[in-house]
Amino acid sequence: SGNYYNQGEIRKKELEQSCCVLGIPASDVTVIDHRDLPDNPAVEWDTQLLATLVLKHIEANDINLVVTFDAGGVSGHANHVSLHTAVRYSVCTLLWVPPWVVQGCRVLVLESVSLFRKYISFLDVLISCLLPRDALFILTEEETEQAKRAMRCHRSQLLWFRHLYLLFSRYLVVNSLRLL
Repeated sequence: SGNYYNQGEIRKKELEQSCCVLGIPASDVTVIDHRDLPDNPAVEWDTQLLATLVLKHIEANDINLVVTFDAGGVSGHANHVSLHTAVRYSVCTLLWVPPWVVQGCRVLVLESVSLFRKYISFLDVLISCLLPRDALFILTEEETEQAKRAMRCHRSQLLWFRHLYLLFSRYLVVNSLRLL
């Protein structure tokens, strides 16, 4: 629920506001508030528990595409890494299906890049176009501004370094993904 620093209720509201900016209705937002899945950048979550919850959500909502973090979690955040591990576990261990399909659902992982590439904004488009990947999303200027507006909804998390992220992050302009 994003309850790090006991801000769970605030962060839930910020998430709904951010999704609204992106055109996602609140009815399509699911927040899992589980005592064994604390929001903490140093805590690895239980793989089996998280995999079970993710699979139930995919099946209950007839989801056909999941986009998640790669093994680096983009920022190294333990919760992000745990999510990747759980999705990979659910795909490769629980279902015994080809690793790119979860019961008709494709899984894409967002590529973690070096610190240099992470903060060169639109200049990373050139690099990303030259490197191998399964999908490449390049946002228009309007989409980038929309993404920034959505990020600004997370006021409780907008520490000084996240303002730099809003200015320089390549993830607000270009995202390269691979099939899991």
